[in-house]
Amino acid sequence: MSLLPYLTAGWIFLVGVHGIATSRNLVHAVGCLAVTQSSTYVLLLAVGYRKGATAPVFSDLPADAPVVDPVVQALALTDVVVGATVTALLLALVVQTAKRHGTVDPDELSELKG
Repeated sequence: MSLLPYLTAGWIFLVGVHGIATSRNLVHAVGCLAVTQSSTYVLLLAVGYRKGATAPVFSDLPADAPVVDPVVQALALTDVVVGATVTALLLALVVQTAKRHGTVDPDELSELKG
């Protein structure tokens, strides 16, 4: 078991969170959120990896052959689809915000302050 994929996932997550926290543009914040979510792809791949294992197609494999977990692969694919959907929705909201308020700077959105 290697520690490198877990450290990589943590580093990607921290870079994305730092970008979200320091962003002065809503489009940049959405992009940083997508980077943050991509760390989950690396984490899922690290969890599902087995050294020397093959794809989970059992038609031509012996019964004791090591295979990777297909559930983790399905979770990674679902994560990609959900991430693309959330990013598209947030970008649509940013476009509507820019149309109504004329800016994508969160500090200039005075109508949203409580």
